[in-house]
Amino acid sequence: MPRLATAPAMLLAILGGLATDAAFPGRSWWPLAPVGVALLLLALRGRGVFGGMGIGLLWGLSFFLPHLYWSHPAAGLVPWLLLGFAQALFIAVFGGMQSLAHRWTLVQARPWLGAILTTALWVSVEQLRGVAPFGGLPWGMLAFSQTSGPLLRAASLGGVVLISAVVVLLAVLTAHMLVALRRGSVWRAGLAVCAGAIILLASAIVPVNTRAEAGHLRVAAVQGNVPGTGLDAFAVRRDVVERHAAGTEALAERFDPGDLDVVLWPENSSDVDPRVDAATATLIDDAARAVDAPILVGTQRYTENHRYNESVLWEPGQGVTDVYTKQHPAPFAEYIPLRDLARRVTDAVDLVTVDMLAGTEPGIIELASDRHGRTVPLAVGICFEVAYSDIVREAVVEGGELIVIPTNNASFGYTQESEQQLAMSVFRAVEHARATVHVSTVGKSALIAPNGVIIDSGGHFTAEQLSEALPLRTSLTLATRLGPWPAIAAAILAGLGLLGAVAGRRVAPGRALGGLS
Repeated sequence: MPRLATAPAMLLAILGGLATDAAFPGRSWWPLAPVGVALLLLALRGRGVFGGMGIGLLWGLSFFLPHLYWSHPAAGLVPWLLLGFAQALFIAVFGGMQSLAHRWTLVQARPWLGAILTTALWVSVEQLRGVAPFGGLPWGMLAFSQTSGPLLRAASLGGVVLISAVVVLLAVLTAHMLVALRRGSVWRAGLAVCAGAIILLASAIVPVNTRAEAGHLRVAAVQGNVPGTGLDAFAVRRDVVERHAAGTEALAERFDPGDLDVVLWPENSSDVDPRVDAATATLIDDAARAVDAPILVGTQRYTENHRYNESVLWEPGQGVTDVYTKQHPAPFAEYIPLRDLARRVTDAVDLVTVDMLAGTEPGIIELASDRHGRTVPLAVGICFEVAYSDIVREAVVEGGELIVIPTNNASFGYTQESEQQLAMSVFRAVEHARATVHVSTVGKSALIAPNGVIIDSGGHFTAEQLSEALPLRTSLTLATRLGPWPAIAAAILAGLGLLGAVAGRRVAPGRALGGLS
């Protein structure tokens, strides 16, 4: 299969990006992720560095613009386009590096080396995108497209890095298969298919322990809903907290006092801080007394010039006994970097009148449990923090026996953002083998078993109460123990490959076949 002309290569790139987006929730056609990346690899065959960057940018735009469309209702047209373009630039970088690396004669002679190098380059760029700029945006990592497929179980072995790497490896095999079929080599195509099938089967049989190791916690998650959608969702803040209090009091009709160990409310469930507002404090305390259980409340704390996004544990009759402060506020949503410059793009930045500061402590809430006769540590990550591997992992390593993700999706309306974020919580459950509660103001809230199975879930823009006795677990998975080391290993491999490509003998653009010859 020779190098494609520019127009067919561009078409492949566009189709590849769209196919990869369709692999994510809410379509969840997970096999399309390796297919979409394979189309990118085929489009890159034989191209020079700048040509590869152009193809990569085109693939990135066709993927990120639909994938991040949920930002449009909240931020507007121009910020959405800029966000999609900024993320697509990372794929352009991958395209340029892939084209350079696969002109190396050593890679041309050893397709297996090309597969390793392609995987390392993709994972490294993906990890870089998750930390920069302004703390990064891990949204759209390939691993999060696989939460309804067989690769999910392998998340406990290596987390996001491993699953993204496996998706890219499957993409390389898919590209090899297509090239072999084009050349009429059925047996080579069959080998690629068999290799892919073995990888999928091996992943599907990875054991994930769901056994309770420290008892069960009887939890209830309250999705209170809000009075509107989009930016007007919280126009009446007290209405929101009243809805969540009413949802908690509804639990009292189903459970006797003390039956529940904790009631979990979402992020922004009480933007009126109960620590400074007596009426709100009374409302929350009455709800806590009705079920005779503590409530984890999402609220905000204001200082003279800044604010903090917090989850506070409210004990009936006592008030706040523990606090977690969000460590990773969302740039351009919870605080505005480069405000004067950003205002030239959109005046929507002025809707954020008070910038949010980051917390500095791990996401642990200490829940005093009379039933267990001890303190039960909850691993908490607020909203977008579920996308950041280090934040959730740190809380689990610090002793979290159950993961709680309080979030607020109201500003994104009826887009796919809620389902995309819920998939991340499913992934974290398996990655750390922890039962996980994903609780949103408007949905989709869910109770998730340690193997990623959704035990119960709510609708979208509905009022719901979910409850279950969830297993508490203390052992650490291999992925939890490894932490950042898989990403570091990928970066080292990518760096060595690029150095070799620069220093070694290279073939001219047009003759380099991207390691797929």
